[in-house]
Amino acid sequence: MVHQAPVDWRNVIEPVVAGLGFELVGVEYRAAGRHSVLRIYIDTEAGVTVDDCALVSHQVSGVLDVEDLVRGQYTLEVSSPGLDRPLFGVKDFEKYNGRDVQIRLDTPLNGRRKFTGRLLGIGEGMLRVLVDGVETSLPLLHIEQARLVPEI
Repeated sequence: MVHQAPVDWRNVIEPVVAGLGFELVGVEYRAAGRHSVLRIYIDTEAGVTVDDCALVSHQVSGVLDVEDLVRGQYTLEVSSPGLDRPLFGVKDFEKYNGRDVQIRLDTPLNGRRKFTGRLLGIGEGMLRVLVDGVETSLPLLHIEQARLVPEI
């Protein structure tokens, strides 16, 4: 999936986050020169506070500086996944099977890139989603972004 950070970043960041008592939901990196952003999503069963985000940011920042994994200037953001939680791969798609999702592909499929519907399952490199009453198979390799639709 395009939005997911390289595995080595996750391998460096996850032990720090877990050591502080949080789950690392996912990591996104958007390269944009001086305006690059490294976004880390954390969670716990009790939720996440601003102080939790600040603690994780401080600890991860120190590790990233030592490891020198992000070249040049960047902004580090740490946040909870929120109600429109981003989904970062097979594990998340399995966990949230049956929920409504918003999917954006990196290339059009049948003339469209955005799909909203009920997550039906995953297999053979495809994500099955019920879109407008029709089961649609979306190729995992072309998913640019996936999020839960908030349940209110």
